[in-house]
Amino acid sequence: MKTLLFAAVALVSVTLGLAACGEAAEAPDAEEEAGIPGMTVTNGRMVLAPVEGNPAAVYFDLAYDGDRSFAVRRADVEGAESAMLHEYGEYDFKVQMMEALPIVLNKGDEVAFEPGGRHVMAMNPSPDLKPGGTTEVTLTVSGGDTHSFPVEIRAAGEER
Repeated sequence: MKTLLFAAVALVSVTLGLAACGEAAEAPDAEEEAGIPGMTVTNGRMVLAPVEGNPAAVYFDLAYDGDRSFAVRRADVEGAESAMLHEYGEYDFKVQMMEALPIVLNKGDEVAFEPGGRHVMAMNPSPDLKPGGTTEVTLTVSGGDTHSFPVEIRAAGEER
């Protein structure tokens, strides 16, 4: 009987001790930079298509001043079924939109994602994405690091 009581007390003590350790876990360093050090994204905006359900386009300005070179290989848009990095190129003697190859970034590079050039296509955007709101875009680079940033949502026909 004493052994069972001792075991129960020991089990409760260990459980409380572990719970206390979980509460005392260190908070992330407030000075630690979110995303990829040296990467700055400005002027982010998503322009919805005139027909609901058609892809939306995401534009932004990207600057990189970090020491490590890498390539942007993927984009994700919150509220879209999928997203793709796009650019324009020539195929069969016609200029057309196509999926972009990974975009290499070196220290000092600035890349514009703009109408008629590189952009992110957000496929099957949710009807919850409305003009005047915001959503989040996440870029994934070689090696798996990510950088997220907000974009304002604009209606079709608004300034891109």
